Amino acid sequence: MHRFRLGLDALAAVSFACSPLQEAVLSLQMWTRPGRHPHQRPWFEPMRPAFERLDGTLLRSLVADNGYVPDFLTPRPAVPFPDVRAELAEVRALPPGELAGQLARTFAPGRRPVPSPLAEGLADPARLLARIADALEEYWELCLHPAWWPRARSVLHADLVHRSRVLAERGAAAVFRDLDGRLHWDEGVLTISRGCRHGEVDVEVGGRGLVFLPTCFARGAISSISDRHPPAITYPARGQATLGGACRPPAPPRALEQLVGGPKARLLTLLAEPCSTTELARRLGVTPGAVSQHLAVLSATRLVTRARHGRAVLYARSPLGDQLCR
Repeated sequence: MHRFRLGLDALAAVSFACSPLQEAVLSLQMWTRPGRHPHQRPWFEPMRPAFERLDGTLLRSLVADNGYVPDFLTPRPAVPFPDVRAELAEVRALPPGELAGQLARTFAPGRRPVPSPLAEGLADPARLLARIADALEEYWELCLHPAWWPRARSVLHADLVHRSRVLAERGAAAVFRDLDGRLHWDEGVLTISRGCRHGEVDVEVGGRGLVFLPTCFARGAISSISDRHPPAITYPARGQATLGGACRPPAPPRALEQLVGGPKARLLTLLAEPCSTTELARRLGVTPGAVSQHLAVLSATRLVTRARHGRAVLYARSPLGDQLCR
């Protein structure tokens, strides 16, 4: 159990971010325990031929039997939307002398030895560190970045827009309660009851901040603490079911269709969650241009709002749009 004590200064420093490197590292579970995330399998099975051309033995060895991965592979983002190459640069900057300890801590909770591809490489830790970073970069470029990441990024960005809206409308306590059932907020203390590596720990957050990271590869909130970096909580992103590709748009109410027309009614129904133009077009089976035309009308009539997150522009129903859909 981890308890994060959040005074006013700590609450002011709470932040949300998306980490492409964290998603890459956590996605390695799909090659060791694919049953944990069945909605991802339609995306990962087509990647298998490319993955088998990589240093797959090394990549698979980075995931412990309990799903843990070495902390140095998931550096805390310094900005909301870091570039994966900047994150990999942080991995490469790890002092080689620390690598053995990092790996030992990852596998110790399961009382398992460090896997042989890693243990043997520790004879030359600098070379092993470079090999790990190079393998992850290749995995990102060949497997994840071409098709999977644009879809996953849309889900992650939509999650952050939703959290921002909850924060603005209902406050920080509502955000914490909404993240995951493992989290409990009471009188300035945020408690995570499971998913903790280091037993029972009290963390005085202070001005260091607390970073929240949505992910497509966790079934519950997981905390991570470090002497060097702000504490972090990774939690399951909303809307992951849409990654499976089988999620059909909900049917809009008949009265809404009669009032605003079928296309706009379907868009409003979908926009209960923030979404990009490209993703809306994919789910509706139409062109992004057609979606943009309808969104322009819905925006002009104040039924939807738009927010920019990094390079993405996401749309969501406004409070007026919510009332109309009800």
